[in-house]
Amino acid sequence: MARLPRLDVVDIPQHIIQRGNNRSICFVADEDYAAYTHWLLAASKKYQVDIHAWVFMANHVHLLATLRASGGVSKMMQSLGRNYVRYFNYSYQRTGTLWEGRFKSCLVDSEAYLLECYRYIELNPVRAGMVDEPNEYFWSSYRINALGKSSELCKPHQEYLKLGKTENEGLEAYRQLFKFQVDKELISNLRKATNKGLIFAREDFNSTN
Repeated sequence: MARLPRLDVVDIPQHIIQRGNNRSICFVADEDYAAYTHWLLAASKKYQVDIHAWVFMANHVHLLATLRASGGVSKMMQSLGRNYVRYFNYSYQRTGTLWEGRFKSCLVDSEAYLLECYRYIELNPVRAGMVDEPNEYFWSSYRINALGKSSELCKPHQEYLKLGKTENEGLEAYRQLFKFQVDKELISNLRKATNKGLIFAREDFNSTN
C-alpha cells in the first residue's frame, strides 16, 4: 500500500508522535533524554521548526511544532533520528532500527485545538500514572510553559501568548488549563488524526489561511 502524502504546511502547527519499534524502550537513562533534546534543538534550528511543547516518554515522544520552511518537519525528524539512533546503538551495544517506522503527524487547528494539544502532550505522564502532577515530570515542556523556566528549545505559539497581557498572567492562565484532564473524545480524535495523517480541526478549518 502506498504511503499517504504528509500534510506539511508552513505556519500551521503539527502534533507529532514517534514510537519505539514494537513499543520498545527508547530512553534508558537521563543522559539519553538529554542527548535527544540536544539533537532536537540542533535540528529544529537548522530546518526552521518552532517547538512549542513536548514530552519524552520511555518508549515514545510527542512534539507540538510549527514549520517555517517547506519540508522542515520531515528533515528535522530524519536528522534527529539518525543522530539519536547512532548514539543509542553505540551506548547500549545494539544494532538495527529503534523507531517504529516513520513518525506520525497531523495538522492542528490552532484557534480551536492548539492549547488542547499542549495539554494533551504535557499531561501524558499523568495519564500514564507516572506522576500526580505534570510539574513532577522532568522531560516535558510543562515547567517552561506553566512555570516560566527558561528554555532555548521552546518557542511559544501566538495562541499561547494570548493567554495573558504579562508573562505572569499568561503562566497563571496556562496553569489553570491543567485543573482538569483532557476530554476523552478529544483525545481519541487527536490520536486518530495523528495516526492517519489527517487534520485535527473544526469542519470549517482552512489550512491555507
